[in-house]
Amino acid sequence: MQKLIKNLIQENNAKIILVVLDGLGGLPVNGKTELESACTPTMDSLARNSACGLHLPVSMGITPGSGPAHLALFGYDPLEYQIGRGILEALGLGMDVKKTDVAIRCNYATIENGIIKDRRAGRIPSEESRKLTEKLQSNISRIDEAEILFAPGMEHRSAVLFRFPEPLAPDASAINDTDPQTEGVAPLKPVPGSQAAEQVVRIAGKFIIEVSRILKDEGKANYMLLRGFSIMPELTSFREAYGLNALAVANYPMYRGISKLVGMQAPAVDGDVMDEINFLKKNYVDYDFFFLHVKKPDSYGEDGDFDGKVLRIEEFDLLLPRILELKPDVLVITGDHSTPSMLKGHSWHPVPVLVNSPYVLGGGLCNAFSEKDCLKGELGIFRTVNLMPLALANAGRLKKFGA
Repeated sequence: MQKLIKNLIQENNAKIILVVLDGLGGLPVNGKTELESACTPTMDSLARNSACGLHLPVSMGITPGSGPAHLALFGYDPLEYQIGRGILEALGLGMDVKKTDVAIRCNYATIENGIIKDRRAGRIPSEESRKLTEKLQSNISRIDEAEILFAPGMEHRSAVLFRFPEPLAPDASAINDTDPQTEGVAPLKPVPGSQAAEQVVRIAGKFIIEVSRILKDEGKANYMLLRGFSIMPELTSFREAYGLNALAVANYPMYRGISKLVGMQAPAVDGDVMDEINFLKKNYVDYDFFFLHVKKPDSYGEDGDFDGKVLRIEEFDLLLPRILELKPDVLVITGDHSTPSMLKGHSWHPVPVLVNSPYVLGGGLCNAFSEKDCLKGELGIFRTVNLMPLALANAGRLKKFGA
């Protein structure tokens, strides 16, 4: 899609805001999804005057991770650009990632008698995670030929770099996660998916043993699961692809990481959604594209907390008028993927989206912002990579194709 629109880009002063309510989509419980159950008068009013539909991050039946889902939202086909979560977490935490590095996203976890009891160690506080990460760094600085570099993240998350003396082959990170994505089973062993990955797996095996030894006496966080082995990819920058000066507003490192990867400015933003909105408003004059990430609907969905996810959606709706005060030329509200509470994880279901601008049909096709109502909208069901061209067109940033 980027190749198609590259020669159509034209710059103007229009401003675009993309709001991503992480894990927004859901499945009905007692007849209603979380979004349908939530009281969202502001989003419902917008939906009645917006282009609405449902988007598929990858393809029918494919459950996306957060990385590919956000790449698709930014207009990068996740089938063409397959990027491990480790690199996103590391970049988001401000790590200086080099061509000689393998980046890994780590979860502190609780293990008992070799069985995973909690994949997220009870979502330990970020301060506790920071202390544990510092403890690991002070005890592990090198394994064989690889330098080991840690960075603490939020709650149970952290990142680690295996830094090798020489640049690695493109398939050196072809290694499975050790996180089985479920509890009540043993962690998986890292297995190389290529000959080049064998060197990294050797380091990873020794790393797991060392980390387990150091954490064995900790209460909840006595183990570490490894996810998203990855090396630094090369992507066309957001500016080059779309002619946009973009700002990412996200308080979770992984989402800052993917924003940095495509060339957005992504400074650290502390606090809650209100703090994110204030940061957006403070910087509104200096950019023309804004990505605002809201994490908590996904967190509550993954915890199986239906009512909690409903509440987080309602809290955002109460704050939405503060964004509307900016009068963006185009406002897009959606999720990166669906996280139904009944599944306690990401799913393959299409994600509701509204695109608000003066140039949509709207006109009451949808009465509310929900999965079922968005199905009635003018956009239908479409691949997520088509969302950026829609936003650009509604901002008057695309010229005519052909004579």
